[in-house]
Amino acid sequence: MVLSKAVQSESDISLHSTFASRYVRAVLPRFKMPDNSIPKEAAYQIINDELMLDGNPRLNLASFVTTWMEPECNNLMMAAINKNYVDMDEYPVTTELQRHLCLNYCMLKRMQNRCVNMIAHLFNAPLGDSETAVGVGTVGSSEAIMLAGLAFKRKWQNKMRAQGKPWDKPNIVTGANVQVCWEKFARYFEVELKEVKLREGYYVMDPDKAVEMVDENTICVAAILGSTLNGEFEDVKRLNDLLVEKNAETGYMGYADPCGCCEWRVYRTLPLPRIGMGFPVAGYKCIMENCQENAMVLKEGLEKTGRFNIISKDNGVPLVAFSLKDHSQHNEFEISDMLRRFGWIVPAYTMPPDAQHVTVLRVVIREDFSRTLAERLVTDISKVLQELDTLPAKLNAKMAVSAENGVVTEHDMEVQKKITDAWRKFVADKKKTNGVC
Repeated sequence: MVLSKAVQSESDISLHSTFASRYVRAVLPRFKMPDNSIPKEAAYQIINDELMLDGNPRLNLASFVTTWMEPECNNLMMAAINKNYVDMDEYPVTTELQRHLCLNYCMLKRMQNRCVNMIAHLFNAPLGDSETAVGVGTVGSSEAIMLAGLAFKRKWQNKMRAQGKPWDKPNIVTGANVQVCWEKFARYFEVELKEVKLREGYYVMDPDKAVEMVDENTICVAAILGSTLNGEFEDVKRLNDLLVEKNAETGYMGYADPCGCCEWRVYRTLPLPRIGMGFPVAGYKCIMENCQENAMVLKEGLEKTGRFNIISKDNGVPLVAFSLKDHSQHNEFEISDMLRRFGWIVPAYTMPPDAQHVTVLRVVIREDFSRTLAERLVTDISKVLQELDTLPAKLNAKMAVSAENGVVTEHDMEVQKKITDAWRKFVADKKKTNGVC
């Protein structure tokens, strides 16, 4: 009796399991289109598997950007993702929804008047009942700063031309703590950047020093509500009062109101407008109060270790910035590196001039960072500290045993130094400086 067996093709197998097909063992081109097609299931699986190597966004405590939304928001985004929102005639309902409901900033790409006004009122912009805020939707804060900077530059140039003065050397005044996109604006659009240097213990722009730098070529002074470095709000009111006073004395800026610009870092930590919240102010308030309370939990937990100085302020963006009290054995970059073993992404960076000798770790508290996660992070930081403490201790213990036996040699000392130096170099090569986001 002859036994027969049906031959199953590779294409049949791939329909049931990509991992049973040839596509998981074949080398696919990385920088050009392949000559032959592959099943959609295999393509998805290969790309998805590679994306698994990314960090977990919710454990990325470096980011100010929201990393979680309700599933309903995700569904709406996917429902509208294939619409080109610029073509308002073709998609009138989507356009009308944007105007009246402001469903989702990322989904619809551009904010109409209602969304702009919602944000203006959320930040207590001085608008009357019948006044309308002026604004524009952008892809992100970098584009917003480019547009605002260009507006300031054009306004200043028009004024200087009208007065018959040179208009080719504009400048802006910022603190050394501003986000890097301000530096990009100055470079791309040929504007001199005047930076107010920081100092230890004072990590935001000093309003008095900033106003001293203002001259008739200054197009704007940039202040930050929520510094990237430590979350602190800069003293915008004092800056404004000083600019008004200087403008009245010198007429440098030539306007009824001085030109100042605020970067609202706090907005990036807020969740996007939610459908289920109704008028969202109450919802935002609850979320931000939760964030602030969880920030205090993390801060108090770090203080209890006795190993850290807290650099951040309680009255700023909900984040915790902290540094080691003792740098004789370890540094913040080593802690940041070893926390990745637990899945945490916690940035370490040096402060800008003139506080570059200060190194800081920073944790941004977003709405999806719960008290449980805050307590777990403190636990994992404590574990990292204990492990770091044992590294030189193990070497010293070995040498102590050798000393009891009277066999300590210069070679042992050299080995210890080489191991310690190699470890420090390994971490130092991977460290970040003050170019934080």
